[in-house]
Amino acid sequence: MNLYSKYLDIEPSVKKALDDGLAVVALESTIISHGMPYPQNVETARALENIVIENGATPATIAIINGRIKIGLNNEELEYLGSAKDIAKVSRRDIAAIISSGKSGATTVAATMFFAQMAGIKVFATGGIGGVHRGAETSFDISCDLLELSKTNVNVVCAGVKSILDIGLTLEKLETLGVPVIGYRTSKFPAFFTRDSGFNVDYRFDTPDEIAKMLKTKIDLGLDGGALISNPIPEEYEADGNMINSAIEKALAEADKNHIKGKNITPFLLDKVKTLTEGKSLASNIELVKNNTQLASKIAVCLANLSK
Repeated sequence: MNLYSKYLDIEPSVKKALDDGLAVVALESTIISHGMPYPQNVETARALENIVIENGATPATIAIINGRIKIGLNNEELEYLGSAKDIAKVSRRDIAAIISSGKSGATTVAATMFFAQMAGIKVFATGGIGGVHRGAETSFDISCDLLELSKTNVNVVCAGVKSILDIGLTLEKLETLGVPVIGYRTSKFPAFFTRDSGFNVDYRFDTPDEIAKMLKTKIDLGLDGGALISNPIPEEYEADGNMINSAIEKALAEADKNHIKGKNITPFLLDKVKTLTEGKSLASNIELVKNNTQLASKIAVCLANLSK
């Protein structure tokens, strides 16, 4: 840890849990600054942290504030991330520039994984990961989340990949990178807002303990990289697949018309889908993140117990 102390601040409760070998769950901050409006974003962030605590683990929401890597945020920092207008969206390529210039940034999946590994956190809960974008055969637009999963030793619990992506090609890329795709109580890979993308997972496990044993075995064998643990959105919050797909097609057409690309494409598409579905996609998003956080906490507790 001394290697990174020049850049890193670990919140006291998180540090104690890590020092004691207890369960810690990483949470990203992009959902706070770029995922939903204020104050709903801060309320959701606090709700996620409470879910982690209720399930016996310690939450560590991760961000960069004034050039410092923060592993765990206090209430003032959460409010700042949720309400400030100048918070950068930080992926792996942005980390050094944001820190060296003393700026603040909300971390994406890739950056959160990188910082979680730096702190020694093994489990991370998010909504959905990035992947291969539709039309990537000409745009070459592939999220660095996939590469991060292949080399960073942090296991990600999500509701699949965002349905704005090419799910089939994303799974092919994960296979090429050697990332195991796990289904929790399902053999089908979920599509974020819906429970079944039409594609299968690599392995199905039905309890957090079974997943933790698989992760512990992976760690013991020195198999670098994370596992992708897909957790379908609860049935009662599942969106209508036809409605979502129709909204996505319209959003993609508008993005193409306005030449929106790169790191701006995902927030644009998600915001447009939210508008086209009259807010139903946002409500589903919040519930699936809560569901993922609960599962991640249980896995983290089981993994910590196995590691003692």
